[in-house]
Amino acid sequence: MAGHPKRSQDRPHVVSLAETVIMGEIQDSIQFVRSGISMQWRRLGGSGLVVSDLCMGTMTFGGQCDERLSHAICDRASDAGIDFFDAAELYPVPPTADRFGVTEEIFGRWLSTKQRETVIVATKVTGPGHGWFKPPVRHGKTTLDRHQIIAACDDSLRRLQTDYIDLYQTHWPDHGMPYEEVLGALTELKDAGKIRVAGCSNETSWGLMKSLWAADQSKLQRYHTVQNNFSLINRRCESELAQVCRREQVSLLPYSPLGGGVLTGKYQKENPVGARFSAYLDNGNDRQKAMANRFVNSRTLETARRVSEIADSIGTTATALSIAWSRQHDFVASTIFGATTLQQLEESLAARDLILDQETLERIDELDREIPNPMTEDGLRRL
Repeated sequence: MAGHPKRSQDRPHVVSLAETVIMGEIQDSIQFVRSGISMQWRRLGGSGLVVSDLCMGTMTFGGQCDERLSHAICDRASDAGIDFFDAAELYPVPPTADRFGVTEEIFGRWLSTKQRETVIVATKVTGPGHGWFKPPVRHGKTTLDRHQIIAACDDSLRRLQTDYIDLYQTHWPDHGMPYEEVLGALTELKDAGKIRVAGCSNETSWGLMKSLWAADQSKLQRYHTVQNNFSLINRRCESELAQVCRREQVSLLPYSPLGGGVLTGKYQKENPVGARFSAYLDNGNDRQKAMANRFVNSRTLETARRVSEIADSIGTTATALSIAWSRQHDFVASTIFGATTLQQLEESLAARDLILDQETLERIDELDREIPNPMTEDGLRRL
């Protein structure tokens, strides 16, 4: 693929940050070892928030993970140096009316046992379903107007048992609503001390630029982050969106760096029991089956197989390689990953000490040239 992004390249295959740097600042990135923990911290856009460059996703909490396991995952992530956690009012996934808000409640009970300022909390207001489904939130009334945004934020604050949200994001954009109203509501929440920074998710390059223009013109709160699908089976963010992020000081927060689990190799032989896309393919509705087929198809499976070969050749796992690849992009602040077991979490945490060298990056790029865009689409064309 032409125009691959700037990445950390001149390092050996596998290197511990403890061996290379104790304290340094590179492009608003702080790398250091704290009590034996290697981690990097990066600024979110042009805001005052600095977060670990690995972010613990929570969409399995209350679904695939019960409360006890969810809290154990949070404890282990925190012990590993992660201080950034991402939730949403819509979680757990798949969303249902009877489980709406459960993830925030479970995470909120864990958060209440911690010193609040030590944890960076991100969550989201739902936004419209864009014809895919009717969100089971506020009876499907999810237009991003002032009323919905402020009501959603107040409900999230209650469930999370906190006075403020560090990063408040629109989960899906509402391109039928003037950005001035959306950003006006977020500005009001910031001025009230209920949120610190605003971000967006599943946004197009046009939508992000339009929002930034509206914010600058009307002197409103800007989006400092954009959370989109980005992985070795979906590299679309490296083109237009990366340029917006670099030039406008917006940080990408990639989700699904493991391609919904496809890059771990678990779908190679058969659909594993209990996996999200297995359930979607076997018993899901039309929307869920379409989503699963975007992730699990012959091209994504072949990409996953070859990624595994590259990982094996440098003595690591496909999981660690996939997350390490994501975090080496200069426009990425923090890579969001989830877990349904503590073992899965440990496999992902191995990416903390993995820096891919130029040769490995070139092998990955060659794979992308041979199998471009394994995911047939990322869903944004429907917005």
